[in-house]
Amino acid sequence: MRRLALVLPLLLAACHQEPSFDERYDKAAKEIDARAKAMDKDIAESEKAAKAAGGAPSGPAVAVEPGGKIPRTAPMPLPDTAKPSNAPKSSGE
Repeated sequence: MRRLALVLPLLLAACHQEPSFDERYDKAAKEIDARAKAMDKDIAESEKAAKAAGGAPSGPAVAVEPGGKIPRTAPMPLPDTAKPSNAPKSSGE
């Protein structure tokens, strides 16, 4: 009987309810938001430091069209010192 009196409170303490989907979602959303803000802060600080150091301007080197499309340009030829290479022929096995 004494064992039951000692074990029963332990069993009741171990039976706690798991967090609901909404609670887990809210917690994950807060963590993601905090990480995004930290990343934005780091990026802003690094851009500010680059501008202060006289680095290259940040931003795309090529104008990006609406929708994220990068306009096509003609391919640049290889320099004369570049030698094309092909894979060795397969033995067919």
